[in-house]
Amino acid sequence: MNPFSRLFFLKVSFWLIFIAIFSSCLDENALESEINAIPVSISIDRFDLKFHNASPDEYLNLKKRYPYLFPKQFSDSIWIKRQRDSIQTLLHSEINAVFPSLDPIKTKLISLYKHIKYYFPHITSPHVVTVVNNVDYQSKTIFTDSLLILSLDTYLGSKNPLYEGIPNYIVQDMELPFMTSHIVDELGTTVIKSPSNRTLLEQMVYHGKKLYLKDILLPKTPDYIKISYSVAQLDWVQTNERYMWQYFIENELLYKTQSSLNLRFIDPAPFSKFYLEIDNETPGKVGQWIGWQIVRSYVKKNPNTTLDQLMEISGVDLFNKSNYKPSK
Repeated sequence: MNPFSRLFFLKVSFWLIFIAIFSSCLDENALESEINAIPVSISIDRFDLKFHNASPDEYLNLKKRYPYLFPKQFSDSIWIKRQRDSIQTLLHSEINAVFPSLDPIKTKLISLYKHIKYYFPHITSPHVVTVVNNVDYQSKTIFTDSLLILSLDTYLGSKNPLYEGIPNYIVQDMELPFMTSHIVDELGTTVIKSPSNRTLLEQMVYHGKKLYLKDILLPKTPDYIKISYSVAQLDWVQTNERYMWQYFIENELLYKTQSSLNLRFIDPAPFSKFYLEIDNETPGKVGQWIGWQIVRSYVKKNPNTTLDQLMEISGVDLFNKSNYKPSK
């Protein structure tokens, strides 16, 4: 190819790429405009304040109105004692300081539920109830088709002194920007087919689907928030993707079913366990992150797959059709 032909070819290639990217952006903007036009009305029911300020008579009315918040195994005396507990009072004071208004939460919920209603029309706008739950970080949000419970005391900020003693890998996502990500985690358990077996690959792809669901429902949210990493942790997995994948392949881990593999690579943890010198540098959940990249690769390779189909396909079928190759 002579120099002039080569230059012409490069220019044409550049413009074709530019046009493709420009068209993609137009399509995404059109989709977001359509989603933003969906009517969603959300109000936030401040049960946390109602309970904290309730008189004995009001307490009985609350118990009738919110039976799902008063497990029968606990007597009234326990709830009344908790109502005036010094820790509860301290948590309420801190919530008032961190959240002088819940408008920022309401704005995030409206945007999220517009996306949910677009992709899952059967899910209605929820009854949103706020609670104080003694910093139970394993139950930050509870999601059903019609009810959303938010524990405000688990979103006071990772540096909040009240969280002293909680491990950093747990506390780092106890921030408001992570709230909608946690809600989609809960949604994912209801719309994604459970893994068909206990292999590491099935677990990786299952959690990868949950993370991909955030790509769809939280399109403007950074990846580190979707997976509850720090920016540095996200950078580490991106830089070391090829080496991690090579480790899984060389050690023939993908189709093994030992529960210890979940503890090492899937479950939240201070670090992953490759049993190498680099372990202390790693974040937890690296198996989830690679599963996410496998799902993204599948969607790119199979663009006509519907979201419902994606949620149903088995991990091994998805992997086989993904043509996944580590990016670095």
